[in-house]
Amino acid sequence: MSTEISTQITPALHPDNVMQIEGYDSDTAPILAPTMTAFSEAYEGLRQVHTAREKAKTNPTWNEAMQVIHTQELADKVMARITRTFDATRANLEKGIAHLEGELTKPVESKAAGSIAAEVRAHVKGMPTAERMKVIQQAITDGDHIVATAVLGAPAMLSGIGADMQKTLTRIYHERHNPQIAKRLKAMQSAKVMIEDRGGLVFKAMEKAVGTQPHKVKALREAKNAAEQAFILKDG
Repeated sequence: MSTEISTQITPALHPDNVMQIEGYDSDTAPILAPTMTAFSEAYEGLRQVHTAREKAKTNPTWNEAMQVIHTQELADKVMARITRTFDATRANLEKGIAHLEGELTKPVESKAAGSIAAEVRAHVKGMPTAERMKVIQQAITDGDHIVATAVLGAPAMLSGIGADMQKTLTRIYHERHNPQIAKRLKAMQSAKVMIEDRGGLVFKAMEKAVGTQPHKVKALREAKNAAEQAFILKDG
């Protein structure tokens, strides 16, 4: 997806920024597509309001106040759509992140026979702490599933490591042997951060597109409504 660059809109909201997320490639592009769509809709929505504001100036029946009021009416509709899209995209990213987090923290099943796994754990438990950790980490790095899963697939105390450390090592194990999941997770987390950090820029960008601060538009609307009341035919 590519959107023509507008000098009127902050570059931070251009959808191509999504392609700069670390890990963006043909594998992660599909899961980041909704994020790109959200920014694209925001960018094009802002462009639409900028265009409408310029068109409003050409209407001979509208003074400056009416131009602002009608531009703001469009801006409100566009903003509501942008907000819904950003909120839905962020919510779906959170669900996806939670699912992948679950994949990287799920319990490990021992790949060794019960007796062998027990011997491995006993041997590891008898090592000094520093050596024990080095052996476990080396097993994970080398893809020695027999040793790694024997330790990680049983209660932590049987191998002489704490429960928290076992959780940490289990995640390292999954990330090492499921790199695609780890990459997708990181990409989705970055997309969520991008939405949270830049979504707020839309409000200021929309104010710029309208050309007038919200409280001034509100005052113009109230004045317009008050004036129109004088033209309402009343009974009696």
